[in-house]
Amino acid sequence: MELAELVARRPFPAAGLLIGLTRRCPLSCAHCSTGSGLFTRQEPDGRQLERFVGSFTEENRPDVVMLTGGEPLLLPALAERLSTLARKAGSRTALLSGMFFARGGALPGSRGGAFPGRRRRSIPPAILRAIRSVDHFSASLDFHHEREVPRADVFRALHLVREEGVAVSLHLTGTGASDLYLADLTRAVEKEFGGRVPCLVNEVRPFGRAASWARAARTGPDPAAASPCPMAAWPVVAFDGRVLACCNQDTVDRRPVPPHLDLGHIAEDDWGTVRSRALESPVLRMLRTVGPTHLAARYGSGPRPGSYCDGCRALGGDDAVAAGAQAVAGGAAGALLDLTAAMRSSREGAQGIVRRHGCAAYAPLVVAGGPALPEIDGRDLR
Repeated sequence: MELAELVARRPFPAAGLLIGLTRRCPLSCAHCSTGSGLFTRQEPDGRQLERFVGSFTEENRPDVVMLTGGEPLLLPALAERLSTLARKAGSRTALLSGMFFARGGALPGSRGGAFPGRRRRSIPPAILRAIRSVDHFSASLDFHHEREVPRADVFRALHLVREEGVAVSLHLTGTGASDLYLADLTRAVEKEFGGRVPCLVNEVRPFGRAASWARAARTGPDPAAASPCPMAAWPVVAFDGRVLACCNQDTVDRRPVPPHLDLGHIAEDDWGTVRSRALESPVLRMLRTVGPTHLAARYGSGPRPGSYCDGCRALGGDDAVAAGAQAVAGGAAGALLDLTAAMRSSREGAQGIVRRHGCAAYAPLVVAGGPALPEIDGRDLR
């Protein structure tokens, strides 16, 4: 499964499932959205996760399961079991890693003499089994990650993963189109892999450890205009086992969960139940078709203070919004409306989705061997 295939499924409701295996991470990147750390012990119960993923059937399962964290490869055996269960039901799986296991030049578990050029570099067996079990492997790399794990070590590990026959990609983060580090890094990726490793490029958001210094990436939409939110399409299993309808980090971290974004808990609900709630909620259908700002302006008390996502969370206690959503998006007509919005969003493909929700200037990189990047400020980013 290539990165573009994964991204292109993002607008379709319940086509994917995100699972945070843990909030632990051995890295301490300054921009970390979760504020995770080595001694953080917040993670769903492994047995409950296996039961939940084991409830998938060939007829009722997500197309894509994304294993993330924190650092999911701190629990490699669990990652392998979950991927195996999901693939048995027909889902495809992906895993996103911060690459802690690659740092130090020679990968942990390598053997050989004192000279780097003669060392046999390898990936620890348990981690390698987890990587082999997935359909796609993504590595995080950016200015802050590179202070922890040099890019040469990440590149070396990705070559090994590719040799195993697993599709790979890079998740890159920067401050925007004018970020000189991003320009340098994307050129280095192109040189190293010859365009065969796609990149998903995002902008740093003010969450977690970045909340004190990162700027908001976008201004809010015009309340009169529809601004659909495909981020309300894929359910998310959070650190405490609660399943949410949104992957916004503040929403994933905050408790209590707003009622309209709460899809249940893995200790009590199976995938079929969660999927039905995600697909059939009139409020979620409206979020995916017109967005929270337009929904509040049309049926509620008007625009809310704060960000686009703050306004969405505030809708949970608005009975007028719930009634308006039910009137428009309830029943079969609402389901058709939802599907139509997803189809419209998907027409531009993976690049179109990244232009709207990632770093637009780098959207072509989401496709391996895609078109050349445009010049920005007189510079060819390649």
